[in-house]
Amino acid sequence: MAAGAPAQDGAAADQPAAQPLVQEPQVVTVSANRRREPAREVPMQVNTLSVLQLEQSGAKTLADYLGDQPGVDVKNGGGSGFGSVTLRGVSTGDEVIATVGTYIDDVAYGSSTPFALGSVGALDMGLLDLHHIELLRGPQGTLYGAGAMGGLLKYVTNEPNTSEFSGKLTLGASATRNGKASNTESGVVNIPLKEDVAAMRISAFRDSVGGYIDAAGALPGADINDGTTTGGRVSVLLEPSSRFKLRLTATAQNTKRDSTDYVDYDAASGRPSDAELTRRGALREPYELRVVIAGADLEYDLGWARLNSITSHQHNRTTLQLDYTGIYAPLLSGAGLDLSAVPVHQWTEVRKWTQEFRLTSPAKGRFEWLAGLYYDHQNGSNRQRVDSTLTGGAAGPNLVTADIPSQYRETAAYGDLTWNATPRLAVTGGLRIARNEQQYRQAASGLLLGDGTDLGADSAETSKTYLATVRYALTPASNVYLRAASGYRPGGPNAVVTDFQTGQAAAPQTFSHDSLWSYEAGYKADLLDKTLAVEASVYDIRWDKIQQFFAVNGINVIVNGGKAHINGAELAVKYRPRAPWSVNASLAYVDARLSEDAPGLGADGARLPNSARLSASVGARYNFAVGNRAAYVGLSERYVGERNAGFDANATLPNYKLPAYALTNVQAGIDFGQVQLAMFLNNAFDRRAQLNAGTAFVGYGAPVNLTNARPRTLGLSLTRAF
Repeated sequence: MAAGAPAQDGAAADQPAAQPLVQEPQVVTVSANRRREPAREVPMQVNTLSVLQLEQSGAKTLADYLGDQPGVDVKNGGGSGFGSVTLRGVSTGDEVIATVGTYIDDVAYGSSTPFALGSVGALDMGLLDLHHIELLRGPQGTLYGAGAMGGLLKYVTNEPNTSEFSGKLTLGASATRNGKASNTESGVVNIPLKEDVAAMRISAFRDSVGGYIDAAGALPGADINDGTTTGGRVSVLLEPSSRFKLRLTATAQNTKRDSTDYVDYDAASGRPSDAELTRRGALREPYELRVVIAGADLEYDLGWARLNSITSHQHNRTTLQLDYTGIYAPLLSGAGLDLSAVPVHQWTEVRKWTQEFRLTSPAKGRFEWLAGLYYDHQNGSNRQRVDSTLTGGAAGPNLVTADIPSQYRETAAYGDLTWNATPRLAVTGGLRIARNEQQYRQAASGLLLGDGTDLGADSAETSKTYLATVRYALTPASNVYLRAASGYRPGGPNAVVTDFQTGQAAAPQTFSHDSLWSYEAGYKADLLDKTLAVEASVYDIRWDKIQQFFAVNGINVIVNGGKAHINGAELAVKYRPRAPWSVNASLAYVDARLSEDAPGLGADGARLPNSARLSASVGARYNFAVGNRAAYVGLSERYVGERNAGFDANATLPNYKLPAYALTNVQAGIDFGQVQLAMFLNNAFDRRAQLNAGTAFVGYGAPVNLTNARPRTLGLSLTRAF
């Protein structure tokens, strides 16, 4: 299991691959509350993932990063880059809009609407010179706004170091059972431009991913889901005085795959439809995602407060092809069309500008406060085309062509106030008020749409979120807290659907925001002379006006309806009984159910998808010496219980029960001084763990789109720091 790593104010030194033989207790610092503060003093559950240990374990995707975190589900929407994260069971299966927000440092990432793949907006970032990853559990609506109702995923990058020249080169390779080999090259260099005043940090990587899924049907082949992920970042830091700091950052990443990671499973038996790890179809399903994010973070110490101005622009493009032959060909055969292939092409684009101003009071006064203004302007584009090929190879008719542009503007004001009533007692209250305005248009034509449509809709609404916490220090090394917080997803305009006979609107023209309240109690402590760290929490979540897809005249619209009740508990323990040893264990219990009938989903009492009632992980690491070389060996095990992929008696998202699974990973490494060697063996027993499933087309006779864990993979990496 990934352990916490200390976050530093300013530059983060490159760390060797092997841990020192003796580990001193570390104070883990996080920015979860938009302040730099020890994690133990933050009145909520925050997991800090060490990028060093993720690299040593061979982690490359979001599912790898969060795999050992109990109570967390990453639904793979077909491959790397299409992830949706579920925290504490806040999920309806196929999301309308993401329920977990994503940030890079202080920059919000991804679409805020459902019209440009906003439901799979969790950034699947490569380990590109990151310092650590923060996972904030529970609603973060007050400080982070729309979409963070289940929690927040935050990538924290390394700052340039103005005092010394340094760098790191890494080469990696791995082999997957019955699949192609993979290799990775990455490098980072830190260049002081003027000592203690300015520095530049440049990093780049290329990850060539070997496939392991075979194709059956019209285009048979082996290892079809291979591809590459490349990326780079340039960061410049200017500190002309002790009061002023400016950081400019530009990040780019490109993910390409020759086909998706889906394999076919039979919905009734829960077994592979063909051979294991096989996809049957008439076409390949390639995709490409391009992400470019640029930001400027200006910080100025006014004395009475710290001013931050965060400006960002991002441009995200997605191109994909999906094989819908098995769905459309049988449906259209009765109309005299004998089709051999039906490709669905989709092009989505998001251009997003954000501006945030934030004032933060000096820390540790009687009163601490934070106030901010936030602006978000997003233009989305979603173009789709459904073509066809006749049996014999001739081009068939165009079935659907659609153009769906959208626009989203949000203005928000937020703040919180903490009263440090005594050295032990702190009380915090927070509020955010957000106003969004949206425009939506749909222009569609094609054989299946007759004369076609060209319609549009607008929406506007105001949302409020709240926060209240009480933290009490039992001792200097332990505290308890109570937290009540709310979160929301924005509403918006709807797809325009008319009744075939009357021509009148057959669905609401807008849908409203949904919201939830979370009530949490927790305990955090460093015990036994700081050799034992314990974090425990229990929570109760009430989710209202759930946003959900609902089919009207064969078209999915978004409606509000139903309620859900989620309760659960979490426990995390880190134990260092002796200097060479460290042991980590985590446990999560989630009971997530509808508490009211929800049209389009299920009945009162139905379990929510994508969350296991019980999940756990445990890991042990031993540091030792080989000669005079530091070395380590580690073992981790994770268990995830049975999950639902949909709802019983639901035609739009039928249920499929994902069985419980357990996966075992092994790590080892040695420090040769200038070069560090890390080795890993993931999925050591080669389990066919079923991670997640898509069931949207099972009602049309299609198989379950299932994602298995990658087969047993053995890999190593060499790192040279300078």
